[in-house]
Amino acid sequence: MAFRDAIFKRRIVIEQSSVAAPGAIAFRAPGASTSDAVVLRGLTKSFTKQRGWRAVLTGKARESVRALSDVSCDVRAGEFFGLLGENGAGKTTLFKILATLVIPDAGSATVGGYDVLKAPSRVRETLAPVIADERSLHWRLSGRENMRLFAALHGLRGAEAARRIDELLALVNLVEAADRLVSGYSSGMKQRLLVARTLLARPSVLLLDEPTRSLDPISARSFRQFLRKDVALAHGCTVLLATHNAEEAFELCDRVGVLHRGRLVATGATSELAREVGEDRFAIWIRPADQVAIDSLVARGVMRDAKVTPAEVEGWSRVECDLRGGLDGAAETIAFLARAGVNVARCEPVKLSLADLLERVLARHGNA
Repeated sequence: MAFRDAIFKRRIVIEQSSVAAPGAIAFRAPGASTSDAVVLRGLTKSFTKQRGWRAVLTGKARESVRALSDVSCDVRAGEFFGLLGENGAGKTTLFKILATLVIPDAGSATVGGYDVLKAPSRVRETLAPVIADERSLHWRLSGRENMRLFAALHGLRGAEAARRIDELLALVNLVEAADRLVSGYSSGMKQRLLVARTLLARPSVLLLDEPTRSLDPISARSFRQFLRKDVALAHGCTVLLATHNAEEAFELCDRVGVLHRGRLVATGATSELAREVGEDRFAIWIRPADQVAIDSLVARGVMRDAKVTPAEVEGWSRVECDLRGGLDGAAETIAFLARAGVNVARCEPVKLSLADLLERVLARHGNA
């Protein structure tokens, strides 16, 4: 079952059970740092594969697939942390564990210092998933009526509820559209309403599972800016973003963890990871394709891994390469080519695809 569907089907139960019984003692992990919003230690999870009728009749043994393998990571309070990986890497399974929907086979996970197994109700008070699914909104109600419905589920009533709803509608820039039916909202407006609805409970940790997948490129960029500026920075939330879009992760996140086949193969500051795996990759359009000049740059250590292909414009060639020093290396390369009599029409950084990024991460960290 998809992460968003599991959350949707259990929402009412979760909301009704999110407040601990009077006098109950919630488990807070010993030595848990208040500066860490999420702490993962050796998190492991496998699922049993479904068997077809032939396998059942022949008595074939059940097989399991490992979704997460010994994942350990800390996410600091107030941080925008990205989980980057291809489909099937384990991102959704990790989010389900944090949302108390799935029990890990081994290891531990704490949210706000509360263990997801021993204090699930306190975890649900602290953490909230943003369901990037428009079906979970009531389309025949207005935006404000949707907010009132979910405010009631959170125990908000009267003036307090009205004040909180107005505050959040202003935050997501939906005040003018608040009394219109949600069926008339654009996809971007629906996504912002989903965020506002989630913030009703004042969570300190948000889970975003591919929140821009249904948006066009312009709406997606606008929504990312909203998440970064108005949710993470202004609202002070810790945000965990699961995505297979490398550009989205690098644009939004302070730090990134790269998941590959259930293993966390690399973590680090976004700027450091970008520099390590792709910031020094450039494409240069030149004429003529002077192999002697390119070989000289390679010999000088300025250029490496150069690939020359015909450009889309006749007579020009495209050189894709790594340049030592990033922009400084690009400036040195252009100056050298000009002195060698080679015309340079364009020089720009190359945005790596997720496949290229994973290949580089795995090669550099010895996990291929």
